[in-house]
Amino acid sequence: MRVDQVSKTFRAIGPGLLLAFGGALGFSGKAIIIKLAYRYPGVDAVVLILWRMMLALPLFLLLAWHAGRGKPPLTRRDKLAIWGLGFSGYYLASLLDFMGLAYITASLERLILYLGPTIVLALSVVFQGYKVTWRHGLALAISYGGTVLVFGQELHLQGSHVLLGAALVFGSAVSYAIYMVASGAMVARLGSLRLVGLASSAASVFCIAHFLWVKPLSAALVPMPVVWLSVLNATLCTVAPVLMVMMAIERLGAPLASQAGMVGPMATILLGVWILGEPFTPLVLVGTSLVLTGVWLLAKWR
Repeated sequence: MRVDQVSKTFRAIGPGLLLAFGGALGFSGKAIIIKLAYRYPGVDAVVLILWRMMLALPLFLLLAWHAGRGKPPLTRRDKLAIWGLGFSGYYLASLLDFMGLAYITASLERLILYLGPTIVLALSVVFQGYKVTWRHGLALAISYGGTVLVFGQELHLQGSHVLLGAALVFGSAVSYAIYMVASGAMVARLGSLRLVGLASSAASVFCIAHFLWVKPLSAALVPMPVVWLSVLNATLCTVAPVLMVMMAIERLGAPLASQAGMVGPMATILLGVWILGEPFTPLVLVGTSLVLTGVWLLAKWR
């Protein structure tokens, strides 16, 4: 009887868990791909974002069209909000993240980005009057304590440029947290998939315009391995994870899907060690465990 119950439970939540795990692994691979692309001459954050968003744009437009079929047309206010959300959540956040990865390891980058829920909480307190308790403070202290451990190790091993890289990636996390807080009403109006498709399409326009503003067209000519890495980044590490996470939330609910996504930071660390040769030390393990514990407690107590 117990075996039957386990089997029934797995059939009920198994597909959702697989989608959540797949989405987390896809997002984890982004930093690895960027670090690999940086090994080629003439490649920087602006060029990589151009290729990523240029390749992903048709897929985002298709997603927006599919999710918007039969829905009311966008109002002028909707369009302005979409451009603003696209700027904050996908253009600026991506630019700062890619720039930061030039200075820090993929492991530290993923841990800093995983502090996003704590930044969302802080923004909710400031702008929405959200009340915090000592439990929230404890969860925040645990999460940031873990990040400080890994940051301190990188600062010791790699030098002061880690400060710049960590600041850029933290700025990326703040930019995306602003998107998360500001998008609540738009998600209710348009639906999550339609909003993601539209905001990401708007961000793609910003990324292409940024490249054209600061770079000559010849800068887009990169080695073929960078092109293929960008294809992987645009599909398996951008569009596909977004869809998988959204589908997982529909099947499991946001809390369980979020907990399943906690495999992401550990996956990034293991991939960084295996593919990039990044160091794996007890401090990295302890720091990662603290960050995951703090975020899990924050999700549980909220």
